[in-house]
Amino acid sequence: RQFVCAILSLNKTRASECEQSFWVQSFCRGCIFLRKGRDMYYLKTSACFDSAHFLHGYKGKCANIHGHHWIVEVKISGGKLQVSGEKRGMLLDFGDFKKAVKELAEGFDHTLIYEKNTLKPATIAALKEEGFSLVETDFRPTAENFAAYIYAYLNKKGMPVFSVTVYESPENCAVYGE
Repeated sequence: RQFVCAILSLNKTRASECEQSFWVQSFCRGCIFLRKGRDMYYLKTSACFDSAHFLHGYKGKCANIHGHHWIVEVKISGGKLQVSGEKRGMLLDFGDFKKAVKELAEGFDHTLIYEKNTLKPATIAALKEEGFSLVETDFRPTAENFAAYIYAYLNKKGMPVFSVTVYESPENCAVYGE
């Protein structure tokens, strides 16, 4: 796909062709995206959650349990707006879009997220007995894997997902798009 990103500033106007548009959309604030041959519409929403995780088998600080204030940004896209009914003129109802992203984030909020088979059964049992909220995943809980997981989850719900950005800190994020 070829995209044109027009970056407007007070003093200059620059344009550059972007082959990997999902990278550009995350790093170019104020960009206008045009898809060759037709207009595209984009909606973006975000949600956040606070959780702990660790990276089993990693050699470094992240091998230990630690927490993040995760921010999830989801962008959907489409070439046509709905033409009739109460949702006429909309790509997707923002209420439905925001609800789906928020519900997903709430499922991870204030939990310990761990990869399947990385904690001993006795450890899991002890944490549950103490009343801790645990979320077991089939993937290593990295920002990259969260972005891909959220993309697939929302796509299965029928959302026309363009990209998912997951921040594990204000400076560090991972972006997934297909």
